[in-house]
Amino acid sequence: MQIRISWPAGNITATLDASTPTAQALAKALPLSSTARIWGEEVYFDTGVSVSRETDARQVVEPGTVAFWTDGDALALPYGPTPISRGEECRLASPCNLLGSVDGDAGLLATVRAGDPVRVELIEE
Repeated sequence: MQIRISWPAGNITATLDASTPTAQALAKALPLSSTARIWGEEVYFDTGVSVSRETDARQVVEPGTVAFWTDGDALALPYGPTPISRGEECRLASPCNLLGSVDGDAGLLATVRAGDPVRVELIEE
């Protein structure tokens, strides 16, 4: 399953594992519009989707991971260290459900500004 995430300065696509309950719940909510928030080198935004934490949820992830922060009903897109990272790792605020990864350079997320409008849509096959 592929999604496109767009903001005023650009857009990225991401490939998600459609078999996860969280990805299925997110797909049903698309398209969605939200407002970007920034936490270190992580972009996150509210989705209006509420799901439970999955058994394989993780707090430390690779840059470019598409994660779902269950504590905030938000999509979390880390591309570098956050305020609680140790060294260069991507450490999320709490364990998040893993959905997939950004296609290409996650560093493009650095062009997202706090308060930017964000749109997430499903890319039809």
